Amino acid sequence: MRNSEGVAVKAVIYRDNGGPEVLELVDRELPSPGPGEVRVRVAVSGVNPADVQARAGLGHARNFPEIIPHHDGAGTIDAVGDGVDRGRVGQRVWLFMAAAGRPAGTAAECAVVPADRAVPLPDGAGFDAGAALGVPALTAHRALTVAEDGPRRLRPGALTGKVVLAAGGAGAVGHAVIQLARWAGATVISTVSGPEKARLATAAGAHHVVNYREGDPAAAIRAIAPDGVDIIAEVALGANLELDLAVLRFRGTIATYANDGGKPVDLDVRRNMVMNTRLQFLVLYTAGPRVLAAAVEDVAAAVADGALPVGEEHGLPLLRFPLDRTADAHRALEGGAVGKVLIDVSA
Repeated sequence: MRNSEGVAVKAVIYRDNGGPEVLELVDRELPSPGPGEVRVRVAVSGVNPADVQARAGLGHARNFPEIIPHHDGAGTIDAVGDGVDRGRVGQRVWLFMAAAGRPAGTAAECAVVPADRAVPLPDGAGFDAGAALGVPALTAHRALTVAEDGPRRLRPGALTGKVVLAAGGAGAVGHAVIQLARWAGATVISTVSGPEKARLATAAGAHHVVNYREGDPAAAIRAIAPDGVDIIAEVALGANLELDLAVLRFRGTIATYANDGGKPVDLDVRRNMVMNTRLQFLVLYTAGPRVLAAAVEDVAAAVADGALPVGEEHGLPLLRFPLDRTADAHRALEGGAVGKVLIDVSA
């Protein structure tokens, strides 16, 4: 990456793994995009669990002496490198995987990313919605497109006749699962831990909400889906596997993107053989370029259709912090904040 000398921008960095206190606000030279890259004036940066884990050094190698965190964000392209259409300057975009394999993410006034990681943001979608896409929406897309019987792509009608269970529908990924599944025509059930999260999952668009801490949640789900659930997007496999298997149809799919709580997974192999269960583990980093490209295209179409709004009224409260309080934003996420944690980078 080349630098434009003489112009300083604010950025949050860390040089060592550790707690939120390792994050530091500094001045850095304005970066210039190289071939195939664009520079984005970041308006809003989105914070994900993966960003917090990378900073803490949990399952993520620190490959650079200095890192600007955060994969997701939204803003406006203000410069392009060689090989990129000059007409993209001035384009509003959402960013995904900005820091994947790179030292600089979106926790800065400017971010340089490969051009295909800056996706046009429709006029009807604000920067908050754009910054909330990225990891959550692409993960949700992956979870909904790995079943043996398909579909491999999402569009209106693609999941018609299917039943989707979004575990933890009040979380950022669960929220996106609900919205994308409903947009694609599925009957959507969400499991939650209490009435406030039930309200959020309902606002996101879930047709049915089941409190897994009350009564018999498996019976409640089976009453809604007597033939079983087709796809389960799972956030806590160790804790929820027994419930998942109790409601999954034969040849159904459990797509797991996290194991919140860290409970070990005790797998009854014979039971799953008899059910022909598909257990799909997923993470975006290794999903492959074709899968990511398809997900980006479908998510962009859903955004254009107005299917992925954010905010309290849409089931995803926004928790905002200024750039100089990025450490507090990380603390909020580590503390179990409900909703989407955003950093206001620039006006």
